[in-house]
Amino acid sequence: MKKRWLAGMMAAAMALSMTACGGGTSNTTAAAAADTTAAQTGAPAAAADTEAQASDWTPSTTVSIVVPAGAGGNTDLSARVFAEFAKKMTGADFIVVNANGAAGSVAANQVLSAAPDGHTFLYGHNLVNVANISGVTDYNYTAFKLGPTFALDPAQQMYANPDKYKTLDDFIKAAKAAPGQLKACTEVGAYTYYELLAFEKAAGIDLDLVDVGSNSDKVAAMLSGQVDLMPGAYINCKDYLEAGQFVCLGAPTEERYDLIKDIPTLKEQGVDLVYPNCEFSFYFPKETPDSVIAWYDNLVKEMTSDPEAQEAIKKVEMEPYYLSAADSEKNDERIYTEIKEIADDLAK
Repeated sequence: MKKRWLAGMMAAAMALSMTACGGGTSNTTAAAAADTTAAQTGAPAAAADTEAQASDWTPSTTVSIVVPAGAGGNTDLSARVFAEFAKKMTGADFIVVNANGAAGSVAANQVLSAAPDGHTFLYGHNLVNVANISGVTDYNYTAFKLGPTFALDPAQQMYANPDKYKTLDDFIKAAKAAPGQLKACTEVGAYTYYELLAFEKAAGIDLDLVDVGSNSDKVAAMLSGQVDLMPGAYINCKDYLEAGQFVCLGAPTEERYDLIKDIPTLKEQGVDLVYPNCEFSFYFPKETPDSVIAWYDNLVKEMTSDPEAQEAIKKVEMEPYYLSAADSEKNDERIYTEIKEIADDLAK
């Protein structure tokens, strides 16, 4: 049943992605800059042990950071943190362009068609790979030139209604007692769809996966009792967790992160599942020069080592996390392989 559900939704999503360059929701806003003093545009000084090469490239016009999500979520907010501190550290201007739709392919297609001059890049996690695996697009991370990784959000945690379930064990017992009846919300072509499939397999349960739309739609579905389970980012669930409206059943991570240190991992509770984290990287047009990548690599390495920038990233419920461009590419390859294995297992 899940295969048929996915196939139908993927067909609709593919139709949307075909018009992604000209369609979808796109909104450009100027990034806030806390310090507009006369800093000259230029590459920041890189640490002595940086893997990036020295670069004489600098932005010559405003840089567009294309975000595959609407305003207000962790992708958008962390992009704005980067834009603010990039302005402060280099003097260059950066804007965040919100272009959500078609599993991230609206934003991805904008970047693929942009000039490879360093003034446009995609900022996000996993969406490029998941959209390809689910059939929304015919390309993955290899269609881009990878830049550095800037921030990390632990793999989305499992949230439920505390009036129905107090613990992970409670939920699993209820799911086993009613196979295919408990509803879990996701979004077509999404990272969370494959997370839920992996959770089903690891926990030995069968859920009814329901496409309800965006993050705000998922929260609304949870609050109204339409669904029983929601994978979610901590920033979107924290207030409801503190208010007692949600309970967190666990996190599919290898270890507890400081950001969610009070949330037990699934492995701690006997469910052997570790799902890829949301690691936010820069994706540039394929022909972008190495000197451009080196400039951003140096900037991100310096920024993620800066205490003020680190604190700003933590305020949007994420963790500073630097990977060089080379390591980011290796990381995307690993994530693509892991999620594709889940999808291939479904198709058997």
